[in-house]
Amino acid sequence: MPVEVEAHSAGDTRARSRSERRWIRIALVNNMPDTALAATETQFCGLLQAAAEGQPIRVRFTSFPELPRSPAALEHIGRSYWPLDELLSEPLDALIVTGTEPRTPRLADEPYWPRFAQLLAWAEAQRVPSIWSCLAAHAVVEHLDGVERRRLAHKRCGVFEHEILDGHPLLADVRAPLPMPHSRWNELPVAALRAAGYTLLSWSAHTGADAFLKLRRSPMLFFQGHPEYEAATLLKEYRRDVGRYLDAQQPHYPTLPHGYFSATATALLEEFRQQALTGRTAGLLGQFPFDAVAAAVRNTWRPAAVAIYRNWLALVGAAGMRMSSRDAVSLLDV
Repeated sequence: MPVEVEAHSAGDTRARSRSERRWIRIALVNNMPDTALAATETQFCGLLQAAAEGQPIRVRFTSFPELPRSPAALEHIGRSYWPLDELLSEPLDALIVTGTEPRTPRLADEPYWPRFAQLLAWAEAQRVPSIWSCLAAHAVVEHLDGVERRRLAHKRCGVFEHEILDGHPLLADVRAPLPMPHSRWNELPVAALRAAGYTLLSWSAHTGADAFLKLRRSPMLFFQGHPEYEAATLLKEYRRDVGRYLDAQQPHYPTLPHGYFSATATALLEEFRQQALTGRTAGLLGQFPFDAVAAAVRNTWRPAAVAIYRNWLALVGAAGMRMSSRDAVSLLDV
């Protein structure tokens, strides 16, 4: 059975959600930039679909209203997204919150910060299992424990191999080394996470914490990596950053994602880089060898990503069967 996206305009959703308790109802708070809104919807729904194994899932999209949006993005959101306050007044089984591109050096200065705190308080009060991705993970850790992210000297981008916490239920059917894509300018210090009571599920010397967990009133799962990414997502981001360089929006040509491209693809991209450094014009982006490179990229992290989400959905389903909070959390004991 496919994952069903339940648009805000889709009939009498309140009556349906009360009468069909067998569905897992998940809110996806999609805070990604306008150009990535639709792709993010596809990525998360595709991963949930692969992990569901026949369990029917309904997804409702929402977003922080404080985020600046283009008219086209606002029209898309208005047509198919739920107003956040209305969504949170409905029964939900789980919550997934994406990151967004930062606009200020300090997270607390972002325009959505009060709204973020409100969402976090709601999730805790409702004891809803949750996933917090990338910048959203950084925001939760800072808000709850005062651990601030730190800026990296260079963007951490690519597919990295990680050690894993053997025997943890959320990592059932996952084997080390665990490949996972990362794409970020900031990180949370591993020592500070451990001191604040977070359990590291996967990590490496190159990326620090990949996935980590905290058990409060409900389980909170965090990713600095991106298990939801499709095979070509990093390539699209790299092309975007090349375009920003060519359009003089950023001063330096982006570095190649680590562990992602084949030798042939790397040679093609290096040839294009030399062209760009020689004649920096926005129009050159049309010659970027996207199709040739995309044909060779592989989604090496997909099996592990599906397994992790499958294990998380099992936890969500157990909580939805009215298990006590303590019993649901006990599923995560090593």
